Amino acid sequence: MTTAFDGFAVIDVETTGLSARGDRVIELAVVHVDPMGVETGRWETLLNPGRDLGPQRIHGIRAADVLGAPGFADIAVRLIGLLDGRVPVAHNAAFDSRFLFAEFERAGIGVWSRPEFLCTMRLARTFLPGAGRSLGDCCAAYDIPLDGAHRAIADAVATSRLLAAYLTDARRDPEIAGPFTGLVGGRWPAAVTGGRPIPWKPRPLAVAPTTVSAFLGGLASRMPPVEAGPAESEEYLALLDRALLDRVLSAHEAAELLACAERLGLDRGAVEGLHLDYFSALTRVAWADGILTEQEVDELLAVAELLALPTAAIERALDPHRAARIVLEPRAVTMPSRSFALAPGDVVVLTGEMSRARISWETELTAAGLVVGAAVTKATRLLVAADPDSASGKARKARDYGIPIVNEAALSGLLAPLSGTS
Repeated sequence: MTTAFDGFAVIDVETTGLSARGDRVIELAVVHVDPMGVETGRWETLLNPGRDLGPQRIHGIRAADVLGAPGFADIAVRLIGLLDGRVPVAHNAAFDSRFLFAEFERAGIGVWSRPEFLCTMRLARTFLPGAGRSLGDCCAAYDIPLDGAHRAIADAVATSRLLAAYLTDARRDPEIAGPFTGLVGGRWPAAVTGGRPIPWKPRPLAVAPTTVSAFLGGLASRMPPVEAGPAESEEYLALLDRALLDRVLSAHEAAELLACAERLGLDRGAVEGLHLDYFSALTRVAWADGILTEQEVDELLAVAELLALPTAAIERALDPHRAARIVLEPRAVTMPSRSFALAPGDVVVLTGEMSRARISWETELTAAGLVVGAAVTKATRLLVAADPDSASGKARKARDYGIPIVNEAALSGLLAPLSGTS
């Protein structure tokens, strides 16, 4: 990989809404990462937009929090200093970059040659095939903690760690290193603004908890991508995730979704198909335990109404016979069957603190012709856990995909045929 640049600037913003034209950035965080993936600095601040704060129940920022906070123009000079010469990175970069460029324009700083962002959401297609598009889902595959979602610094730090995991994988496998080859740091214009010398103001630690629907918010983080969908569909669905977090689709949000579809070249039929796919994926997750509670029914009906879905689609989602079918079918495999066997080339992932050193297991697996994976994807053949009942992100993804989870003793048995000791 080429590393002739200053490193990365990972960016996350919280906003008053979905439209970069009419909404504003109210919190911003930047994390510096060197070319090898090591964090070298982090900065965060609330921003006073001079207007209402939008869906406070989602981002948790109060009007009192932004009193005395700088406006965007007040931080523009320092922000450009943090970005210049670095490759900008964001999760769903199309969203964050649009807001960032719009704020610079409002501050009188024209970014005519816009630096190209790396998008960790789109990179997941290469490094985490089959994983969901949300930041939480991608992080779970690598066991990266994501605490305080919808807080800019928490999301930026998690994104920086996801980037570091991608970089590690790329160094191990040159065939997937393409996105990190030939990178050039972005050049930003010199900024001379009339902003006052107001210091950056991080969000207080004690913030009132958000009141986002736990059910819908949780489902959004586990939503699978639309099968064989283009990258444009992924961007639209990521925007839909944001719009439906609070189960309210305002006229403003609906207009932004329409503008997004037009920008991406999605016609009405394509959008209706994406809405059906989204709702179908939502109902599959809701039915995963074979039970549909009254709360879940209310949530599904609310989403169906917001998406203007046909009655037949709603009836299929609420079909009580689905529960019986799901209960009868095994949802997750926790131990391999007697016919399960490993073969050279299979991908094995390790998780947890094991009795043997991790490097020892990796050496033995490699000697047996197996591939040691860093993250759980649909290509993973086996997950080995210190405790098969682990609640780690890797274990959760393995159960979602039906990938067997075994302990170290079982792994030894599975390796015996490959090493000729059986």
